Amino acid sequence: MNNLLIVESPAKAKTIAKFLGKNYTVKASVGHVRDLPKSKLGIDVDNNFEPNYITIRGKGDVIKELKKEAKKADNVYLATDPDREGEAISWHLAKILNLDESKDIRVEFNEITKEAIKKASKNPRKINIDLVDAQQARRILDRLVGYNISPLLWKKIEKGLSAGRVQSVALKLVIDREREIMDFVPEEYWTLELEVKKNKKKFIAKYAGILKNDKLSKVKIKNEDEVKEIINSMDKEKISVYKTEKTKSYSKPSAPFTTSTLQQEANRRLNFPAKKTMMIAQQLYEGINIKGEGSVGLVTYIRTDSFRLSDEAVTMAKDYIVSNYGEKYYMNRVFTKPKKNENKVQDAHEAIRPTYVNKNPDLIKDSLSSDQYKLYSLIWKRFIACQMVEAEYDVTKVLLDGNGNIFEASGKILVFDGYKKVYKYSDDSESKLLPEVEKSEMLEISQIAPEQHFTQPPARYTEASLIKDLEERGIGRPSTYAPTITTITSREYIVKDKGSLFPTDMGFLVTEMMEKYFSKVINEKFTAEMENMLDEVASGKVEWHEVINEFYKDFKEELDVAEKEMEEIEIKDEVSDVQCENCGAFMVIKKGRYGKFLACPNYPECKNTKPLGGKDAVEETDEVCEVCGAKMLKRKGRYGEFLACSNYPSCKTTKPIVKTIDVNCPKCDGKIAIKFSKAGRRFFGCTNYPECNFMSWLEPTKEKCPVCGEMMVIKDNKPTCINKKCGKTEE
Repeated sequence: MNNLLIVESPAKAKTIAKFLGKNYTVKASVGHVRDLPKSKLGIDVDNNFEPNYITIRGKGDVIKELKKEAKKADNVYLATDPDREGEAISWHLAKILNLDESKDIRVEFNEITKEAIKKASKNPRKINIDLVDAQQARRILDRLVGYNISPLLWKKIEKGLSAGRVQSVALKLVIDREREIMDFVPEEYWTLELEVKKNKKKFIAKYAGILKNDKLSKVKIKNEDEVKEIINSMDKEKISVYKTEKTKSYSKPSAPFTTSTLQQEANRRLNFPAKKTMMIAQQLYEGINIKGEGSVGLVTYIRTDSFRLSDEAVTMAKDYIVSNYGEKYYMNRVFTKPKKNENKVQDAHEAIRPTYVNKNPDLIKDSLSSDQYKLYSLIWKRFIACQMVEAEYDVTKVLLDGNGNIFEASGKILVFDGYKKVYKYSDDSESKLLPEVEKSEMLEISQIAPEQHFTQPPARYTEASLIKDLEERGIGRPSTYAPTITTITSREYIVKDKGSLFPTDMGFLVTEMMEKYFSKVINEKFTAEMENMLDEVASGKVEWHEVINEFYKDFKEELDVAEKEMEEIEIKDEVSDVQCENCGAFMVIKKGRYGKFLACPNYPECKNTKPLGGKDAVEETDEVCEVCGAKMLKRKGRYGEFLACSNYPSCKTTKPIVKTIDVNCPKCDGKIAIKFSKAGRRFFGCTNYPECNFMSWLEPTKEKCPVCGEMMVIKDNKPTCINKKCGKTEE
């Protein structure tokens, strides 16, 4: 009997073909074969939102071959990915190949191993229309949002912009975090540490608080006067032991990877962007050519929300741990998601794990690329570690009493490594145990170290923390995180610098427009509720047309208002320091299909254009390089103008060009300079930085507030007091 099995990727087809034998022909659809048209909405809004699917351009030859093979086959099976997207691809293939959808033609497997493939091929099922409908509903929702709002942004702001049901909410999270940072007012606090010595052994004790009824009451030191008062109230040479404690502490291993936790950990440990992580994980899933074995699928399916492990996987882990590390290292663990994150539809698969635990990363390293080895090692070690015992520590805690002022010292040391024998990426720090001391014993103070601090604003998002936040808020699903971050980066709504995500001015502008006119679309709770509704569709509890119809009623109202009321915003082209050779005008930086370029502003009279370098060099200055003596050139970078040596790359000397305004710093005798943040956002700071830390996002003026005497700044084109508690605005 001749059977045709259709999968998505050629790499997967190659791996699977060797498992099924001569009775099977394995072919690849190379992803989707039908989709909504790119050139138009493709949804009949007036006819119950029926989609108009068309054959994807360029897929003609693939479809022709699949039809040819299907005619020759006695049975056709569809083995696309085991998720909603894969279910939809199978459904589209069934339509194109005229397959009987009432028959068992769908084959599903979670890993590409001989056992899994053979078992799945013997147990086909019908196409799950509920999963297909959930995918259709998501696709239509995203199309309605993107294809209606994006053209509006092109018309009112700038071509090339886009908005999306998930991407706009993700961008808003980054923007909201930046607003928190901009509005943050640092508060002073102090720490007080003692270097304490017993015999020749020294350790650090930190101020913790005071004694009240023989109990420690925690106290924060707010200013220098308070820290001086503490120091003056105690003996500066001796301190007594008030209490000692010895305890055990334990560190448990983390759960095996889900899609989002893999993206987060790979970003933190390996500095991989989410897109790169998913690309490499897909390669590991589909099959790697292992020397002497051919193509082998090394990990289970990579799009999952589940912590679940199969009984076979747990047994496999146990055998490996016991034989390689000993019985004392093994512990059977079952991980479950918190109730708020439970999702039965998304929990259908296992966690991400190695398919063959005996394929230790180091044993097959020669068959893997450097990045494949790093990611596979992360997955393999996390899986093994999750079935191991916790690490054990001895912890010593000492409280010292300096005339009622309590200082705390602690130390811990690893006494049994447990899962850390395998998974050493943990941030769980350890320190040496403290010396043996007894209650009331007097110890010598060798140093007193007070230090001033200021509270810090919340940290900017990294890809890892943004993905974590999106998942916790229920925004998007595992397969959407990587493309979402890629989209808002490619649209230049955010930029990445040293791992942190900074919003750009365009990111702020688009978000402000979305907040003003599409408050429901950009509302994170609404977006999360919509994800839950899609899950209900996938479970067969809700009909997909109802979800779309309910959404569209409110969305259409917002869209109509926006089309009438949204004002056109002129984004002026950035002027460079390059002069047009034809007419002498300073050229402007334009965006084209293939990136940025220089163009004459006198177009169409002058049509001169030229390519733009990474940093467009422009004019020679009279300043000389302090390193090599060459002339310095004025260049323009992401954060404004700067001077760079003309001998670059031999000499890489650079220095900023400080532009000032005619306003004195309110804190010192410095001038106010125009500066740029890492995201290219303009702000105003003192020329005496870092000695003076004055800064303002709003432009300072020479005027003083008539109410409180503070500096006035320009806000909404009006002088406004910089003191937010005052907030006086001139009429």
